[in-house]
Amino acid sequence: MPTTEETHARLAEIPNLTVSRNTPLSRHTRFGIGGPAAIFAETGSAEAFIAAMTAARASGIPTMVIGGGTNLIVSDHGFGGIVLRYRAESLHACGDDGLDNQGLDNQGLDNQGLDNHGLDNHGLNNQVIADAGAVLQDLVDFTVARGLKGLETLAGIPGSVGAAIYGNAGAYGHSISERVVNVRFYDGAAVRVFNNEECRFRYRESVFKQHKEWIVFSTQLLLEPAPAEVLRKISGEILTVRNQKFPVTMKCAGSIFKNLILNELPAAAAAEVPASAVREGKVPAAWFLEQVGAKGMQRGDIHVAGYHANLIYNAGAGSAAELCALIQELKARVRDRFGLELEEEVQYVG
Repeated sequence: MPTTEETHARLAEIPNLTVSRNTPLSRHTRFGIGGPAAIFAETGSAEAFIAAMTAARASGIPTMVIGGGTNLIVSDHGFGGIVLRYRAESLHACGDDGLDNQGLDNQGLDNQGLDNHGLDNHGLNNQVIADAGAVLQDLVDFTVARGLKGLETLAGIPGSVGAAIYGNAGAYGHSISERVVNVRFYDGAAVRVFNNEECRFRYRESVFKQHKEWIVFSTQLLLEPAPAEVLRKISGEILTVRNQKFPVTMKCAGSIFKNLILNELPAAAAAEVPASAVREGKVPAAWFLEQVGAKGMQRGDIHVAGYHANLIYNAGAGSAAELCALIQELKARVRDRFGLELEEEVQYVG
């Protein structure tokens, strides 16, 4: 089995791949928490990423892939393996001239059997292709500016496009899955394209969440024409509200826990929920957390916001141990009081 040094040297030989040793993962998470990765490698090239993944797996060293790090809680001890990050971030509006100039560069995919990169050609004027590493807010701004309706309610949701696909991000009754035509991804052996149905989207879920070894490269989205000024007003108002709750400088992951579907709750818990708390068939996790006194709780520098029971943030030098302990205490309080298990939106590393 190759040593860490040998694997680092092999990765360093891959063109368009940036490789470093003992890189603090706190630099790559919104919580600003996390110890070092033994090897950290990132690229905006699909070809380089595939080569890096192949080399990493051949080494036998534990390997994981991250995106923007918005929803990650990394151990204070870090990750004693290889962390790969795919950061391609191009956004392209399709047009009548086809897809040849969409900046996809074939990236080693010529033999994958994907005509036009596996992208459907209906309604090109209303379609956008987004790389997984693009910031979700940049995609929202891109579509709004072009008078394309469908993503404006996602304004202010932190993270990347790839993460949004992975967790079927959404807000205000809409999710990104409503606009997905297909998703291009790497399954560890080949680049594939799934249509919307094959992605098996549901509330905050997708097939990619069930197959964490699959890596999203890009998505094709179908939107609707609408006045840009109307879309800009909608997204602007939502962004203002969201920034008041989750300031961009705040070290947090947005909401920690998923909201709950009312008709899936235990009968006793559902009976306690007032109608005023139900939104489109869902009960905010914050409602249950409020009932157990979550607001204002803290462990060291890890705090629950005094104005939002489902917002946990790092007030300074908080640790992953403190963060995890607070999350577990909140889950235990809700479990004891309501007999239900809150499910985190965040992912744990190490």
